[in-house]
Amino acid sequence: MQKPLLIVIAGPTASGKTALAIEVARHFHTEILSADSRQCYRELNIGVAKPSEEELNSAAHHFINSHSVTGHVNAGLFERYGLEVLENIFSRTNVAVMAGGTGLYIDALLNGIDQIPEVPAGLRESISAAYKLNGIEWLQTQLKEKDPVFFETSEKRNPHRLMRALEIIQHTGKSISHFRTAGRVHRNFKTIKIALDREREVLYNRINTRVDAMMDQGLLQEAISLQPYQHLNALQTVGYRELFAYLHGSLPLEDAVEEIKKNTRRYAKRQLTWFKKDADYKWFAPENTAEILQYISGITNE
Repeated sequence: MQKPLLIVIAGPTASGKTALAIEVARHFHTEILSADSRQCYRELNIGVAKPSEEELNSAAHHFINSHSVTGHVNAGLFERYGLEVLENIFSRTNVAVMAGGTGLYIDALLNGIDQIPEVPAGLRESISAAYKLNGIEWLQTQLKEKDPVFFETSEKRNPHRLMRALEIIQHTGKSISHFRTAGRVHRNFKTIKIALDREREVLYNRINTRVDAMMDQGLLQEAISLQPYQHLNALQTVGYRELFAYLHGSLPLEDAVEEIKKNTRRYAKRQLTWFKKDADYKWFAPENTAEILQYISGITNE
């Protein structure tokens, strides 16, 4: 019996993954597993560019609006959740789609993830509060002092990664690198990896335009409504973090919006770097839907 097929659609923010995933899912009469670490939260909408109601109704989606910001969502949870979703989809059809820009989540589902010890909620909240009070420079200094080996290879401007590593070293006394030793696991499905890219200027213009549209749609009002949650990890996110700074009086609104654009562009650059390290991805321009479908069909018919 032929193995089921998972079509992975990855790429930077604002590259067009959602639209393509829906096209591919409708073509193969299947469903979509989102691999976005923020769109899973019910309370976040405008700032995470969540698919519209029309898009969600165009194809069944999983891992969107599935969790609360008050819960703890990580790559390990996504791996378990995603495998259950795929098992369910593959019981009904032989093809599924996974689309998103969170490379760590995609890797966790495809290759497995190391079993890193669970960190007490109190420690996590303490580190998050300290970061909020003291900023990313404090995080960098703490990690450089406590886990210098990991710090040298880490994403030094990514507060989520830095906080996670600091949690582990403080809880276990061991570097997070100590737990990252697992090899690739075997999955009972085949995978096609597709990545989307646009000319850098076009991508950055799309990001800037989208941020302006988010503000017009009410992103500031959404941030105001989320202030009670701003200390949570889920809200340490581009688009909300900058507006919280405005609401605290430390940034003019115009500057906060420019910071959102700048930080989103930086995030897109990090995403591209992540995916381009994986030679299994086949890169396409997002508008080449027919070419992408032909490529997929060519592999599925081999």
